[in-house]
Amino acid sequence: MSGKKRASPGADVEKNPLANVELNDEDAKKLQDIQKDIQRVELVIERQAMEKLTPVYEKRRAVAKSIEKFWPVALMNNSMISFHAQHTIDQLALSYLEDLWIVRDPKEPRCYTIEFFFKANPYFTDSILKKEYKYVPPPAASDENPDADGITDSMLEFSWARDVQPSATPIHWKDPENALTKLHPRVADVDGDDDMPAEAGSFFNFFEIADDPFEIGTQIVNEIFAEATDYFMGNIAGDELDSEEEDSEDDDDDAEEIDLEKPRAKKQKKE
Repeated sequence: MSGKKRASPGADVEKNPLANVELNDEDAKKLQDIQKDIQRVELVIERQAMEKLTPVYEKRRAVAKSIEKFWPVALMNNSMISFHAQHTIDQLALSYLEDLWIVRDPKEPRCYTIEFFFKANPYFTDSILKKEYKYVPPPAASDENPDADGITDSMLEFSWARDVQPSATPIHWKDPENALTKLHPRVADVDGDDDMPAEAGSFFNFFEIADDPFEIGTQIVNEIFAEATDYFMGNIAGDELDSEEEDSEDDDDDAEEIDLEKPRAKKQKKE
């Protein structure tokens, strides 16, 4: 036998040719500038899309107003909203919702005000409940000159956590003792390591408390409002309510529960 020692595993493997790639300052600056150009174009496209979608949303708005409980059903077909409106009294109050609209900030369209329009109801006197996500520009923004598309450097560095301030809207309850936010308050988690509440309470805490730790507002704007028809029809994967078969089994026991399920297609009459 030969007395030659065996090479250790991997000893004959060639050195990784990509391990020590160096980037000089000049090339790094070029790449960063190009990345900003990409972000600028993407932001322009996003704004143009918002502008073109607005008249389409207005057409949908007119149709939705003619459909009973369009927005309550669309909202409750979203798993996050159905969780936060799990109290029956919340669902009853939401059943008076007849319109939902998004008003975008003209200077920073990524910020907006959410408007809920209600019919007269036994819970509060307000016909409109609003939740504003106000744009708070950084100090440097005041000295910037926008380009031909209205874009500035600070807009490219937009941060939702830093540049957006949610607001609170007081609700004028008809019976303060039975205010939904008083019956089901948001409960802070005093023992938790983060800022998430221990109990979400009533859905209407979303309006009366400025902070939005569950990001309900972004869910409404980016998901539900954008895809309202699919939410109303129950076509969003993973956000459907219980099947009609399961609902039918509970009809006798829950006769008084508010009906905010997926709308059923009407059967055609046989000729």
